[in-house]
Amino acid sequence: MNIIFLGPPGSGKGTHAQRVSEDMGIPRISTGDMLREQMKNGTPLGREAQAFVEAGELVPDGLVIKMLQERLAQPDCAHGVIFDGFPRTLPQAEALAQIADIDVVVNMEIPDEVIVERMQGRRVCPACGHTTHVEQLGDSQSCPKCGQGLTIRKDDLPETVLQRLRVYHEQTQPLIAHYQALGLLRSADSSGAVETTRANVRAALA
Repeated sequence: MNIIFLGPPGSGKGTHAQRVSEDMGIPRISTGDMLREQMKNGTPLGREAQAFVEAGELVPDGLVIKMLQERLAQPDCAHGVIFDGFPRTLPQAEALAQIADIDVVVNMEIPDEVIVERMQGRRVCPACGHTTHVEQLGDSQSCPKCGQGLTIRKDDLPETVLQRLRVYHEQTQPLIAHYQALGLLRSADSSGAVETTRANVRAALA
């Protein structure tokens, strides 16, 4: 089964796509994670993508699609995948339709103001990549997994979050209507607690 998770940045796409991946035993393909790895490693693709990500803009289709094609060719994708953060535009959706049959699209619904508040509290570990939130950390500023000091991603800064939301509404939100017209769209409210959202996602996939 091939599943797409749609939703604005900070909606919980990554968290819940990963949980569904573990539940179903199929890989989660996150273009965001792959891009961050490329940028951390200083690859040509990573260096090219860096400027777009830090400005809160979408990475050009050509870069994303090339990376995705390489990933889909790997053996663990043979029985289905979960797409997290792809497609983000209608041209990407059309390109994806040429290389994969989509079974269901889960749309994570959440108001913009909740996203801004949520992302301002997000922290990431530069050593192991673990993402957490200040509400879960208490007085600690260290990664709960490896103990390293946590940082704020540049694309989680308030001005960048607002720009990312503008980009989402302009370029990505039309995908909702696209997949609804194809009869593939199911919605899940992601504005509440993690476990509440998990139940909503399970209901959407039932």
